[in-house]
Amino acid sequence: MHLTLRQLQIFDAVVRQQSFTRAADALHLTQPAVSMQMRHLEEQIGVPLFDHVGKQIQPTDAGRELHRHATLISAKMRDLKSAMEEFRGIHRGELDLTVASTANYFMPKLIAAFCACHAKVQVRLQVSNQTHILEMLSASNQDLAIMGQPREDAELVARGFLDNPLVVIASPAHPLAKSRQIPLEQLGRQRFITREPGSGTRNAAERHFSRHGVEFHSVMEMSSNEAIKQAVDAGLGLGILSLHTLELELAMRRLVILDVESFPLVRQWFVVHRKGKRLSAVAQSFLAFLTQQARPLTSPKHPQPTPLRHELGQAADLDVADENHP
Repeated sequence: MHLTLRQLQIFDAVVRQQSFTRAADALHLTQPAVSMQMRHLEEQIGVPLFDHVGKQIQPTDAGRELHRHATLISAKMRDLKSAMEEFRGIHRGELDLTVASTANYFMPKLIAAFCACHAKVQVRLQVSNQTHILEMLSASNQDLAIMGQPREDAELVARGFLDNPLVVIASPAHPLAKSRQIPLEQLGRQRFITREPGSGTRNAAERHFSRHGVEFHSVMEMSSNEAIKQAVDAGLGLGILSLHTLELELAMRRLVILDVESFPLVRQWFVVHRKGKRLSAVAQSFLAFLTQQARPLTSPKHPQPTPLRHELGQAADLDVADENHP
């Protein structure tokens, strides 16, 4: 049996994409080329590797076992590549980075600043949900991830590098828009547009209200921050979002931050990698860059005056628990 790394790479893409066509697009190949490589791979293995379930392709038991080994081989190849990059220094190389969806509001700015100093570094960025991020880290498919605080039992190393303040937002036409020092109890009578159950932002808000004995009324669930902002702008209710997601809407005065007692809730962004993973020189350099430069480069700016307790670093409440779904 003679397998090539290229065959395993294509096989991995087919399993992840559940489609020959999507795998071909991801690898910039033609669909017939992918099909031919997988046919040759099955001939060499001697057993079927895929089942067709509707329009999707699922691995057989043999396919799942092959994919497990292919993932380990791919991780070892990345470790080898990282080790060789150390001999070249950090002036060139690749960085595989995955970020939670909310972090994607500020990470492009940080990546641009890093690449301005390291022009020959190629960054491959993926935006995903927390569950998929943890899966990729577990398989060593990524160098670093940007996410909320991972579970304590996870085999991960996490370093906090940036505040993530959660604020209460409203339409400028909302009756509370011009109020000051709004008691949290008053929000118990308001309608909230929230993320889906399990979202870290929603969990933090519900936990905060419960801790203060105030009922939290979620009347509508949205699967994205953008959808929540649109709903709040339309006057459907209030929202609680990361300040990092609001720069454009605040600048255009489409939304306002309510002056609510005990807000903002400040969570943390973490840069994460698998415990025991050998970080490349590029990954080490980027990690150091985040811890030193992220705060001054990403401090959210908005035009409306805000009480001192709403300034970053002087938040009313610090919340670092249950950050598994930003």
